[in-house]
Amino acid sequence: MIGKRLRVMIAKPGLDGHDRGARVIARSFRDAGFEVFFTGCHQTPEQIANAAIQEDIDLLGLSCLSGAHRYLFPAVINLLREKGAGDIEVIGGGIISERDFQYLFNNGIKAVFTPGTSFTSVLAWIDKSGL
Repeated sequence: MIGKRLRVMIAKPGLDGHDRGARVIARSFRDAGFEVFFTGCHQTPEQIANAAIQEDIDLLGLSCLSGAHRYLFPAVINLLREKGAGDIEVIGGGIISERDFQYLFNNGIKAVFTPGTSFTSVLAWIDKSGL
């Protein structure tokens, strides 16, 4: 990576306790030279938004396997906006139906990555996004 070292937070909102994928992506970001924070499981949208602001995050990755992404992801984004941190880029990942992608995009998610997505694809998205 050239320039600023991006600060990335991976968060698990809601009751979803399956964190293997989130841990793998967090390690992948770390190994690629990013500064990484992992919130652990069972975080509320408020806890995630507060942590992202406190740690001055550039990119927030939300992971959800429980099906609650339609509620939880926009809730985090709305809290970030309310707290003056709407400039934090937010991406989503997990078990998310393609029919929900547009809803998430309309509610502030910048990209969605589902199981099987290569980390190279995530890095390509980051380069393209200008982060």
